[in-house]
Amino acid sequence: MRTPVIILNFKAYRESSGERGLALAKVCEEVAQETGKSIVIAPEQIDLSLMVREVDIPVLAQHVDPIGEGSFTGHISPSAVKESGAIGTLINHSERQLPPEMIEITVQKCREAGLETVVCANDIEMAKVSASFGPDYVAVEPPELIGGDISVTSASPEVVSETVEKVKGVNPNVTVLCGAGVKNGEDVRKAIELGSEGVLLASGVVEAADQKSALLDLAGGL
Repeated sequence: MRTPVIILNFKAYRESSGERGLALAKVCEEVAQETGKSIVIAPEQIDLSLMVREVDIPVLAQHVDPIGEGSFTGHISPSAVKESGAIGTLINHSERQLPPEMIEITVQKCREAGLETVVCANDIEMAKVSASFGPDYVAVEPPELIGGDISVTSASPEVVSETVEKVKGVNPNVTVLCGAGVKNGEDVRKAIELGSEGVLLASGVVEAADQKSALLDLAGGL
């Protein structure tokens, strides 16, 4: 991924599933082309291959399982995600948390498969632990602010700046992102000022009355 970046997590909203999800992906592509900004999407797993085929922006999986190939019914393997054309995956989102030892194994499996990894952390300490596993990105997201109307950059700016400091202290090669409550370009601008190299968000765009306008505003903050 190119930074600074906006990663839009489609989650499992009605507005971002199936044909509606494809329409949103095309909006993301349009804004990326019009602004020259780096916009990455994380659609529902079932739509990964569709999104990769239909839009010319990077696509992430929302989750993978730390498995190889073979008898793993119902699991999502890193190799299958790679085969779909996605460039990487989210790991340990607050809605799909893993114990630390599983995060480490998952990062390793993804590295072996050639996938970029964005490990989500709910606080500074978890961000430090995650950085020690050597992912490409760590995204700090206080869970109490996710989906809310107050951005982490306003409610707890020190969480962002201290996460950057602690993560870089553990592994200077890990890129730090932030999320939770990010809604507009001003939130993004503050995130960058605090040392983050991008944002991870969902509802601020997915549930917006005008998704393109919302995304243009966010891109302006980069």
